[in-house]
Amino acid sequence: MKKVEIYTDGACSGNPGAGGWGTILVYNGHEKELSGGEANTTNNRMEMMAVIEGLKALKEPCEVVLTSDSQYVCNAITKGWAKSWKKNNWIKSDKSQAKNADLWEEMLKLLAIHKDASVQIESVLNGLFLLEGFPSRHLPPVVASPSLNHHQQVCCLT
Repeated sequence: MKKVEIYTDGACSGNPGAGGWGTILVYNGHEKELSGGEANTTNNRMEMMAVIEGLKALKEPCEVVLTSDSQYVCNAITKGWAKSWKKNNWIKSDKSQAKNADLWEEMLKLLAIHKDASVQIESVLNGLFLLEGFPSRHLPPVVASPSLNHHQQVCCLT
């Protein structure tokens, strides 16, 4: 089974506001960068979109090592919060409505594709990723920020 590393980050100027997400997929020494954004979104939604788009780029079930600086994403996956929210019709343990149910639904479906594979979630601080054999990089300046900046310009024009 192929082992793919996925490094993700999202950013938002204002919350809500213009946002961007970035993903780097690493397989067998090769990198693929993906990015996008939205004119009116939240930071958490951009963090989630980075993960979703990274997983969507995989063409077959893989062993996935997913790295994110988002505690929201990491905890919801590793601690089972997202699965619990879904099981309870998107109601959290404190009886409040879970946010971003649409994206959690999509992410859980994508993660299930790799259910027979190992999906390892790693958390990092401040978007700094150290890739073996590659220079250290910050995803927002490298990948997410151009999308964020594009949407800021779009917002300013409208």
